[in-house]
Amino acid sequence: MKHRLFSPFFTLCMLLSLCSCGGSAPAQGAVTSTGTMPAEDLNTLSVGAVIVARDSVAEEQIYEFVSALFSQQEALAAAHPLGDKLDLAFASSVTDVPYHPGAARYFAEQGYEVASKEGVGTAAPANLTLSTGSNVGNYYTFGTAICEKVNAVSEYAVTPVSSGGSKANLEALQAGEADLCFVQSDILNYACSGQRLFGTAYQGCSVVAALYTEQLQILTNDPAVTTVDQLRGKRVSIGVSGSGVYYNALDVLSAYGLTEQDIQPVYEAFGDSAKGLQDGSIDAAIIVAGVPTPAVASLAGESSVSMVAMDEEHIRALIDSNPYYSESVIPALTY
Repeated sequence: MKHRLFSPFFTLCMLLSLCSCGGSAPAQGAVTSTGTMPAEDLNTLSVGAVIVARDSVAEEQIYEFVSALFSQQEALAAAHPLGDKLDLAFASSVTDVPYHPGAARYFAEQGYEVASKEGVGTAAPANLTLSTGSNVGNYYTFGTAICEKVNAVSEYAVTPVSSGGSKANLEALQAGEADLCFVQSDILNYACSGQRLFGTAYQGCSVVAALYTEQLQILTNDPAVTTVDQLRGKRVSIGVSGSGVYYNALDVLSAYGLTEQDIQPVYEAFGDSAKGLQDGSIDAAIIVAGVPTPAVASLAGESSVSMVAMDEEHIRALIDSNPYYSESVIPALTY
């Protein structure tokens, strides 16, 4: 049985978040767009981006971390466009995976009750490490901005480090090599239930906050590819093997009757996928990240690169079989 990680409020928050994707003025350090992709509103899927902590991290530090996220939100939004997406109701919307008691205490003070994990948060305060993702993705750029704003008001420093993404982050947490990390909601689902990427259930982490939604973005430089099923036989980057993006890509391909063997799979991170689309070494790439995504923004000036939509029938089928997905829209001219 799969965990449902977000409450029904998830969809409402996602829609509110998406409504503002194209309306924020570019800020210092923000990802800017040239207004070329997608040509019109594009239907796709999304998962959630969540910060989790090792259970042992001091309760007071997690309380201060979450408090700083919201007390410094204006400054955070000026440093990164995803800062505008922070919302207390969405941040406290994770279910079935308990919150760290420091986070639960903060949300309770704001009027949002969450399930709190008991008997954790007992370590002495110390400097912390936040494991993020590729240095051209939102996990790293947003994580760096978060650390700067948290550190401005905290006694102990939080240092961002780049990583291989969600699975690697949870492994770093489990090994004691990181204290906090970004993780996709579906990967957290796999970890807590011992599925796919995880042979056994991992119970050593607790939720800090849900941050924003991440959209599945299918990009191609082949004008003949206008639907997902037309990826058959094409050179398609489907993320680093074993990553969250990799499994998202397999889910989407499967919904359209394709397997990994029906394409020429290429296993690349965001930055390499963008370069591959630019130099023609791949025909398409599947990326899962909050919009705007730096690696995708770098392609906005490439007239040969376009985005491929998913249709309602296949979106609904995937949501019905995988409840960690939600329907999403990438507004026209986001990039």
